[in-house]
Amino acid sequence: MQGRRILTMILIAAMVLTVAGCAPSTTAKQHHIDPSKSLWDRFFLYPLTVLMDSVKGVLGNYGWAILVLTVLIRLLILPLTIKQMKSSQAMQKLQPEINRLREKYKDNPQKMQEETVKLFQKHNVNPMAGCMPLLIQLPILIAFYQSIMYNTHIRNSDFLWMHLGSADPYYVLPVLAGVTTYLQSILMGMGNNPQARVFLFVMPVMIFVLALSFPSALALYWVYSNLFTMVQYYFIGDKYKVKREGAAR
Repeated sequence: MQGRRILTMILIAAMVLTVAGCAPSTTAKQHHIDPSKSLWDRFFLYPLTVLMDSVKGVLGNYGWAILVLTVLIRLLILPLTIKQMKSSQAMQKLQPEINRLREKYKDNPQKMQEETVKLFQKHNVNPMAGCMPLLIQLPILIAFYQSIMYNTHIRNSDFLWMHLGSADPYYVLPVLAGVTTYLQSILMGMGNNPQARVFLFVMPVMIFVLALSFPSALALYWVYSNLFTMVQYYFIGDKYKVKREGAAR
């Protein structure tokens, strides 16, 4: 189960890296978002771009517009996040029994797998349910990523000390992106899982390196998103945390 979750995290990280690698440079010819061109543009990129421009028209700056849209998107996928927490809670409750099966059938992997599947079926638990919400979120997050990358108005805007179309010259955002990624992982309990602990350090470093070349608008979105996740877990994650700790005793 843990191996599948780690594999999913690797796949997600790889997809993020792929998107980053395909991102246009600040001097490259811009992609024209045309709602009649493709379903992706029509249902994802175009609505997000129009909404961002509209919020900017009200607030007067794209830096605040990115914040508002980050909050709206995270609220939109909040049911998926809660489902992910519940799935994690269910798996944690079963973890002692899973560990006993592993010990009992350590010399018979096939039997261990069969008994583990029976255990999941008995308790009506899907071990992949906690990962699926993450995958479902990806199209929304990638569309938001691209709507920032392809919006020429954002590229020509300033926010605080930053030029949103260029990387942060003072490295403040890359550091914040890495630090908030680390703190978010700690808050979500990644440090308590020996098999996933490596990501506690790999992900912040990876995000820091990527943010060094990201336009500030994208790094700003990542920081906003991390901060929202930490606030979210502070308010709604504690009840799941309490149950997990109780299951571990």
